[in-house]
Amino acid sequence: MPELPEVEVVRKSLHEKIKQKKIKKVIVRNRNLRIKIPLDFESFLRDQKVIKIDRFSKYLIFHLSNNSYCLIHLGMSGTIHLIDLNKQNHLTNTSFYHSPILPPKHNHIEIIFEKSKIIYNDPRRFGFFQIIKNLSLLKKRLNHLGPEPFQSKFNLEYVLSFFRGKEKNIKNYLLDQNFVSGIGNIYANEILFLSKINPNTKVYLLKKKDCEKIINISKKVLTNAIKKGGSSIKNFKNLSGKNGSFQKNFKVYERKGLNCKRFKCEGVIQKKVISNRSTFFCNICQK
Repeated sequence: MPELPEVEVVRKSLHEKIKQKKIKKVIVRNRNLRIKIPLDFESFLRDQKVIKIDRFSKYLIFHLSNNSYCLIHLGMSGTIHLIDLNKQNHLTNTSFYHSPILPPKHNHIEIIFEKSKIIYNDPRRFGFFQIIKNLSLLKKRLNHLGPEPFQSKFNLEYVLSFFRGKEKNIKNYLLDQNFVSGIGNIYANEILFLSKINPNTKVYLLKKKDCEKIINISKKVLTNAIKKGGSSIKNFKNLSGKNGSFQKNFKVYERKGLNCKRFKCEGVIQKKVISNRSTFFCNICQK
Protein backbone atom coordinates (compact mmCIF):
# COMPACT_ATOMS: atom_id res chain seq x y z
CA MET A 1 0.00 0.00 0.00
CA PRO A 2 1.36 3.45 -0.87
CA GLU A 3 2.20 5.43 2.25
CA LEU A 4 2.19 9.20 2.76
CA PRO A 5 5.39 9.91 0.76
CA GLU A 6 4.26 7.89 -2.28
CA VAL A 7 0.80 9.49 -2.27
CA GLU A 8 2.40 12.93 -1.97
CA VAL A 9 4.63 12.18 -4.98
CA VAL A 10 1.53 11.22 -7.00
CA ARG A 11 -0.27 14.35 -5.75
CA LYS A 12 2.54 16.62 -6.90
CA SER A 13 2.63 15.00 -10.32
CA LEU A 14 -1.14 15.22 -10.76
CA HIS A 15 -1.26 18.81 -9.55
CA GLU A 16 1.39 19.75 -12.09
CA LYS A 17 -0.32 17.94 -14.98
CA ILE A 18 -4.07 18.43 -14.54
CA LYS A 19 -4.70 21.47 -12.32
CA GLN A 20 -7.09 23.94 -13.98
CA LYS A 21 -8.00 21.30 -16.59
CA LYS A 22 -11.65 20.67 -17.45
CA ILE A 23 -13.05 17.14 -17.30
CA LYS A 24 -14.54 16.29 -20.70
CA LYS A 25 -15.71 12.77 -20.05
CA VAL A 26 -15.70 10.06 -17.37
CA ILE A 27 -15.82 6.32 -18.06
CA VAL A 28 -16.55 3.84 -15.26
CA ARG A 29 -15.97 0.20 -16.22
CA ASN A 30 -16.34 -1.30 -12.78
CA ARG A 31 -18.31 0.34 -9.97
CA ASN A 32 -17.49 -2.37 -7.43
CA LEU A 33 -14.52 -0.82 -5.67
CA ARG A 34 -14.22 -0.71 -1.87
CA ILE A 35 -16.91 1.98 -1.93
CA LYS A 36 -19.31 1.43 -4.83
CA ILE A 37 -19.16 4.13 -7.50
CA PRO A 38 -22.59 5.89 -7.64
CA LEU A 39 -24.59 5.98 -10.85
CA ASP A 40 -24.31 9.77 -11.14
CA PHE A 41 -20.50 9.78 -10.75
CA GLU A 42 -19.85 10.40 -14.45
CA SER A 43 -22.40 13.20 -14.84
CA PHE A 44 -21.29 14.85 -11.60
CA LEU A 45 -17.66 15.13 -12.69
CA ARG A 46 -18.32 15.99 -16.33
CA ASP A 47 -17.54 19.65 -17.19
CA GLN A 48 -15.98 20.29 -13.78
CA LYS A 49 -12.56 21.91 -13.66
CA VAL A 50 -9.94 20.39 -11.35
CA ILE A 51 -8.85 23.50 -9.47
CA LYS A 52 -6.06 21.79 -7.53
CA ILE A 53 -5.07 18.47 -5.95
CA ASP A 54 -4.46 18.23 -2.21
CA ARG A 55 -3.59 15.32 0.03
CA PHE A 56 -4.33 14.36 3.60
CA SER A 57 -2.78 11.24 5.05
CA LYS A 58 -2.99 8.65 2.25
CA TYR A 59 -5.95 10.34 0.52
CA LEU A 60 -5.84 12.40 -2.68
CA ILE A 61 -8.34 15.29 -2.76
CA PHE A 62 -9.46 16.81 -6.07
CA HIS A 63 -10.89 20.32 -5.58
CA LEU A 64 -13.62 20.82 -8.18
CA SER A 65 -14.93 24.06 -9.66
CA ASN A 66 -18.41 23.62 -8.12
CA ASN A 67 -16.82 23.66 -4.60
CA SER A 68 -17.16 19.92 -4.19
CA TYR A 69 -14.41 17.31 -3.87
CA CYS A 70 -13.41 13.94 -5.23
CA LEU A 71 -11.69 11.86 -2.56
CA ILE A 72 -9.39 9.08 -3.80
CA HIS A 73 -7.70 6.28 -1.88
CA LEU A 74 -5.37 3.92 -3.74
CA GLY A 75 -5.92 0.97 -1.40
CA MET A 76 -3.46 -1.92 -1.61
CA SER A 77 -2.79 -2.03 -5.35
CA GLY A 78 -4.39 1.04 -6.93
CA THR A 79 -2.37 3.15 -9.34
CA ILE A 80 -3.16 6.29 -11.32
CA HIS A 81 -1.77 6.46 -14.84
CA LEU A 82 -1.44 9.64 -16.89
CA ILE A 83 -1.83 9.17 -20.65
CA ASP A 84 -0.95 11.85 -23.22
CA LEU A 85 -3.66 11.67 -25.89
CA ASN A 86 -1.42 13.39 -28.45
CA LYS A 87 0.96 10.43 -28.50
CA GLN A 88 0.25 7.48 -30.77
CA ASN A 89 1.59 4.87 -28.38
CA HIS A 90 -0.52 5.24 -25.25
CA LEU A 91 1.98 3.70 -22.86
CA THR A 92 1.56 4.23 -19.16
CA ASN A 93 4.39 6.02 -17.41
CA THR A 94 3.63 4.74 -13.92
CA SER A 95 3.09 1.00 -13.92
CA PHE A 96 2.28 -1.52 -11.21
CA TYR A 97 3.24 -4.10 -13.82
CA HIS A 98 6.56 -5.19 -15.31
CA SER A 99 5.45 -3.87 -18.70
CA PRO A 100 4.86 -0.23 -19.70
CA ILE A 101 1.68 -1.41 -21.44
CA LEU A 102 -1.21 -1.13 -19.02
CA PRO A 103 -3.38 -4.29 -19.08
CA PRO A 104 -6.99 -3.14 -19.60
CA LYS A 105 -8.50 -5.81 -17.32
CA HIS A 106 -8.22 -3.71 -14.17
CA ASN A 107 -8.76 -0.24 -15.70
CA HIS A 108 -11.83 0.68 -13.67
CA ILE A 109 -12.09 4.46 -14.17
CA GLU A 110 -10.95 6.92 -16.84
CA ILE A 111 -11.14 10.70 -16.39
CA ILE A 112 -10.60 12.37 -19.74
CA PHE A 113 -9.38 15.92 -20.35
CA GLU A 114 -8.80 17.72 -23.64
CA LYS A 115 -5.26 16.45 -24.28
CA SER A 116 -4.77 13.79 -21.62
CA LYS A 117 -6.54 11.32 -19.41
CA ILE A 118 -5.93 9.57 -16.13
CA ILE A 119 -6.68 5.89 -15.67
CA TYR A 120 -7.32 4.26 -12.30
CA ASN A 121 -6.11 0.66 -12.31
CA ASP A 122 -6.62 -1.59 -9.29
CA PRO A 123 -6.30 -5.40 -9.43
CA ARG A 124 -7.52 -5.91 -5.84
CA ARG A 125 -10.17 -3.14 -5.90
CA PHE A 126 -9.47 -1.99 -2.33
CA GLY A 127 -9.19 1.64 -3.43
CA PHE A 128 -12.09 4.02 -3.99
CA PHE A 129 -13.34 7.29 -5.49
CA GLN A 130 -15.89 9.23 -3.45
CA ILE A 131 -17.72 12.48 -4.20
CA ILE A 132 -17.88 14.87 -1.22
CA LYS A 133 -20.39 17.69 -1.78
CA ASN A 134 -18.86 20.44 0.41
CA LEU A 135 -16.05 21.36 2.78
CA SER A 136 -18.05 20.58 5.92
CA LEU A 137 -18.71 17.04 4.70
CA LEU A 138 -15.05 16.63 3.71
CA LYS A 139 -13.91 17.55 7.23
CA LYS A 140 -16.46 15.15 8.68
CA ARG A 141 -15.28 12.39 6.33
CA LEU A 142 -11.67 12.75 7.49
CA ASN A 143 -12.45 13.51 11.12
CA HIS A 144 -11.56 10.00 12.33
CA LEU A 145 -7.94 10.45 11.29
CA GLY A 146 -5.21 11.66 13.61
CA PRO A 147 -2.87 14.53 12.70
CA GLU A 148 -0.17 14.11 10.10
CA PRO A 149 3.42 14.07 11.42
CA PHE A 150 3.95 17.47 9.72
CA GLN A 151 1.11 19.19 11.57
CA SER A 152 1.71 21.30 14.67
CA LYS A 153 -0.86 19.20 16.55
CA PHE A 154 1.52 16.24 16.40
CA ASN A 155 3.52 17.51 19.34
CA LEU A 156 4.84 16.27 22.67
CA GLU A 157 1.73 17.21 24.64
CA TYR A 158 -0.51 15.35 22.18
CA VAL A 159 1.67 12.21 22.09
CA LEU A 160 2.14 11.97 25.88
CA SER A 161 -1.59 12.45 26.41
CA PHE A 162 -2.50 9.84 23.79
CA PHE A 163 -0.09 7.26 25.22
CA ARG A 164 -1.03 7.74 28.87
CA GLY A 165 -2.13 4.42 30.35
CA LYS A 166 -2.06 2.63 26.97
CA GLU A 167 -0.86 -0.99 26.74
CA LYS A 168 -0.21 -1.42 23.01
CA ASN A 169 3.31 -1.38 21.57
CA ILE A 170 4.74 1.62 19.75
CA LYS A 171 4.85 -0.12 16.34
CA ASN A 172 1.08 -0.62 16.44
CA TYR A 173 0.48 3.01 17.33
CA LEU A 174 2.64 4.31 14.49
CA LEU A 175 0.41 2.30 12.15
CA ASP A 176 -2.79 3.46 13.87
CA GLN A 177 -4.26 6.16 11.61
CA ASN A 178 -6.38 7.40 14.52
CA PHE A 179 -3.16 8.34 16.32
CA VAL A 180 -1.07 9.68 13.45
CA SER A 181 -2.02 9.76 9.76
CA GLY A 182 0.02 8.59 6.81
CA ILE A 183 2.71 6.39 8.37
CA GLY A 184 2.69 2.82 7.06
CA ASN A 185 4.78 -0.24 7.72
CA ILE A 186 7.92 0.76 5.80
CA TYR A 187 8.34 4.12 7.49
CA ALA A 188 7.31 2.89 10.95
CA ASN A 189 10.23 0.44 10.83
CA GLU A 190 12.66 3.15 9.75
CA ILE A 191 11.41 5.70 12.31
CA LEU A 192 11.80 3.28 15.23
CA PHE A 193 15.30 2.28 14.14
CA LEU A 194 16.48 5.87 13.95
CA SER A 195 14.81 6.54 17.33
CA LYS A 196 16.63 3.52 18.87
CA ILE A 197 13.31 2.16 20.14
CA ASN A 198 12.29 -1.49 20.04
CA PRO A 199 9.01 -1.90 18.14
CA ASN A 200 7.58 -4.11 20.92
CA THR A 201 8.00 -1.42 23.59
CA LYS A 202 4.71 -0.64 25.37
CA VAL A 203 3.94 3.04 24.91
CA TYR A 204 3.32 3.69 28.62
CA LEU A 205 6.99 2.80 29.18
CA LEU A 206 8.28 5.43 26.74
CA LYS A 207 10.09 8.36 28.29
CA LYS A 208 9.57 11.97 27.30
CA LYS A 209 12.80 11.97 25.28
CA ASP A 210 11.65 8.86 23.39
CA CYS A 211 8.44 10.58 22.36
CA GLU A 212 10.38 13.66 21.27
CA LYS A 213 12.58 11.43 19.08
CA ILE A 214 9.56 9.78 17.47
CA ILE A 215 7.97 13.15 16.66
CA ASN A 216 11.12 14.70 15.19
CA ILE A 217 12.35 11.62 13.34
CA SER A 218 8.91 10.95 11.82
CA LYS A 219 9.03 14.38 10.19
CA LYS A 220 12.61 13.87 8.97
CA VAL A 221 12.05 10.39 7.54
CA LEU A 222 8.88 11.32 5.66
CA THR A 223 10.38 14.59 4.37
CA ASN A 224 13.44 12.72 3.10
CA ALA A 225 11.27 10.03 1.50
CA ILE A 226 9.22 12.65 -0.37
CA LYS A 227 12.40 14.37 -1.60
CA LYS A 228 13.65 11.02 -2.91
CA GLY A 229 10.38 10.25 -4.69
CA GLY A 230 9.12 7.66 -2.22
CA SER A 231 10.10 4.01 -1.98
CA SER A 232 9.93 1.91 -5.14
CA ILE A 233 8.55 -1.34 -3.83
CA LYS A 234 6.63 -3.44 -6.39
CA ASN A 235 7.52 -1.00 -9.18
CA PHE A 236 6.12 2.18 -7.63
CA LYS A 237 6.74 5.12 -9.99
CA ASN A 238 5.56 8.69 -10.05
CA LEU A 239 3.50 10.14 -12.88
CA SER A 240 6.67 11.17 -14.71
CA GLY A 241 7.71 7.53 -14.85
CA LYS A 242 10.56 7.87 -12.35
CA ASN A 243 11.32 5.35 -9.63
CA GLY A 244 11.49 6.47 -6.05
CA SER A 245 14.90 6.02 -4.46
CA PHE A 246 14.25 6.08 -0.71
CA GLN A 247 14.59 2.27 -0.61
CA LYS A 248 18.34 2.84 -1.05
CA ASN A 249 18.25 4.53 2.37
CA PHE A 250 16.54 1.70 4.24
CA LYS A 251 18.28 0.98 7.53
CA VAL A 252 16.18 -2.02 8.58
CA TYR A 253 13.24 -2.65 6.23
CA GLU A 254 13.71 -5.90 4.27
CA ARG A 255 17.25 -6.28 5.73
CA LYS A 256 16.70 -9.42 7.83
CA GLY A 257 19.99 -11.13 8.71
CA LEU A 258 22.18 -8.22 7.57
CA ASN A 259 24.50 -6.22 9.78
CA CYS A 260 23.18 -3.10 11.46
CA LYS A 261 24.15 0.07 9.61
CA ARG A 262 24.55 2.15 12.77
CA PHE A 263 28.18 3.19 13.37
CA LYS A 264 30.00 0.76 15.69
CA CYS A 265 26.88 -1.35 16.30
CA GLU A 266 27.52 -5.10 16.01
CA GLY A 267 23.85 -6.00 15.82
CA VAL A 268 22.02 -8.02 13.17
CA ILE A 269 18.65 -7.03 11.74
CA GLN A 270 15.85 -9.27 13.01
CA LYS A 271 12.41 -9.87 11.54
CA LYS A 272 9.26 -10.51 13.57
CA VAL A 273 5.57 -10.35 12.75
CA ILE A 274 3.69 -7.81 14.89
CA SER A 275 -0.06 -7.58 14.29
CA ASN A 276 0.36 -9.40 10.96
CA ARG A 277 2.95 -6.89 9.71
CA SER A 278 6.61 -7.64 9.01
CA THR A 279 8.71 -5.80 11.55
CA PHE A 280 12.46 -5.24 11.21
CA PHE A 281 14.79 -4.05 13.98
CA CYS A 282 18.34 -4.30 15.31
CA ASN A 283 18.81 -6.78 18.14
CA ILE A 284 21.45 -4.60 19.79
CA CYS A 285 20.74 -0.88 19.41
CA GLN A 286 16.94 -1.02 19.57
CA LYS A 287 16.40 -1.97 23.19
